Amino acid sequence: MKSNLIKKGLERLPHRALLYATGIPRSEINKPFIGVATSFTDIIPGHIGMRDLERFIEKGVHAGGGYPFFFGIPGICDGIAMGHSGMHYSLPSRELIADMVETIAQAHQFDGLVLLTNCDKITPGMLMAAARVNVPSIVVTAGPMYSGHLRGKRLSLVNDTFEAIGQYKKGLLKKSELEDLEMCACPGAGSCQGMYTANTMACVTESLGMSLPGCATALAVSAQKRRIAFNSGSRIVELIKKNITPKKIMTRKAFENAITVDLALGGSTNTVLHIPAIAHEAKVNLTLELFDRISKKTPHISNMLPGGTHYLEDLDFAGGIPAVLKRLKSSLNNVITVSGQKIYEIADGAEITDEEVIRPLDKVHRKQGGIAVLKGTLAPDGAVVKQTAVSEKMLKFKGSAKVFNSEEDTMKAILSGMIKPGDVVIIRYEGPKGGPGMREMLSPTSAIAGMGLSDSVALITDGRFSGGTRGPCIGHVSPEAMEGGPIAIVKNGDMIEIDIINRKLNLLLSDKEIKKRFKTHIPLKPKINKGWLARYASLVTSASTGAVMKSGNDI
Repeated sequence: MKSNLIKKGLERLPHRALLYATGIPRSEINKPFIGVATSFTDIIPGHIGMRDLERFIEKGVHAGGGYPFFFGIPGICDGIAMGHSGMHYSLPSRELIADMVETIAQAHQFDGLVLLTNCDKITPGMLMAAARVNVPSIVVTAGPMYSGHLRGKRLSLVNDTFEAIGQYKKGLLKKSELEDLEMCACPGAGSCQGMYTANTMACVTESLGMSLPGCATALAVSAQKRRIAFNSGSRIVELIKKNITPKKIMTRKAFENAITVDLALGGSTNTVLHIPAIAHEAKVNLTLELFDRISKKTPHISNMLPGGTHYLEDLDFAGGIPAVLKRLKSSLNNVITVSGQKIYEIADGAEITDEEVIRPLDKVHRKQGGIAVLKGTLAPDGAVVKQTAVSEKMLKFKGSAKVFNSEEDTMKAILSGMIKPGDVVIIRYEGPKGGPGMREMLSPTSAIAGMGLSDSVALITDGRFSGGTRGPCIGHVSPEAMEGGPIAIVKNGDMIEIDIINRKLNLLLSDKEIKKRFKTHIPLKPKINKGWLARYASLVTSASTGAVMKSGNDI
């Protein structure tokens, strides 16, 4: 066992003395040492229930014959960090989380890891660390929140609070109705109720084979989630005995499965950042083109919020990810998972209990999957859109640019009524370097939707979008403005062409005019030049490569 490095031999007598100081009985010292990385915190709704799940993981590890050691990992609630300077820290926190798990796991020579996570950047950070450390690992996602309820209507965070701001500004809601919504939309523990980033990443994790069947959709406060936590704790000991490491599970074929499920569910565009970043740590090369290639042959079978009508609880009651695997079995690779079962075995054992939530292949919502990758003179290295959340009439669109250099300036313009039908809102200098941190633009996209403009106004940014975004919102424009991409030279009134069907995103200027503008272009100075974010901005790579950090010979 790897932990023998800290507990075996004469020279490790001081180490054993320190271990015994923790209270570990002598009878347990020769058992596998399991590091349990917990991201419990009081400020993230998706994480407040983790103290309960920690108990069940601990019971499971002991029952399986291991000895657990808990250590804390920080987290950010993207919803609370949204729309202000706090969002600069969200995507960079993914790298810190990966580094922290690596640091603790390697310093203490754990034999295996249980990774307790839930929300947006924490799950990919944990998976990146699992691939990097490559000791047997299993992920427990803490589960989605139940839907809110108000006067007979079901509620979700994004559609019923963020979009309510625009509705209020347009006079469609009263102040008292806003107050009711903010009290009822989020009834308790769990990740936000739609196929937003947290739940998308949970579904990706299960489809990738890194969590037990049913884990992604089992609700946060359910007995089922407790049992999954227990079984995960027990299972990690078996993974150690059989030396089943993350790189044996997270193969290219497994990533193809995860992308296929993601696209079939209409998941968050943030997966186009996170899946390549995880694959990078697993030494698997994934490109933007792979997402688009799989999307073109993967049907959209579940119409989930925010673009659709179904909640995560509906997907769970319909059979969860095992049922989705059953529906998509002919398109999937039969690879191993942490459960000990292969993908086909999980699929064959599943039952689809609601064929409206998980539709048959002859009754799909759309013939293509959730994400489309666009390229053109505005995005030579690519841009990303959640096409299943775009209405048919906006799949092709030409409009006049209204250009802003920050999210804050954009929000002022939207709420003051400056944005009109036919506009293409451009938000630049919000990319990985320019932001820095590639902030999510949920506030402006939700305000546009709430004001009834999502079928007449498009939004394009080198930043990114929340999984809760719907409408013709195109993000990840690469190269970003701070790296001298064409988005930096767009001016008010320029015509922009969006053609999602044919995967085009063009700035309708002549080559001569584009070259002329670049000659006189002066980029903005960095918005932040001190602290962690300044270091991050100097090392982060393009969104088109997953916004991973440079390392080693890359620096």
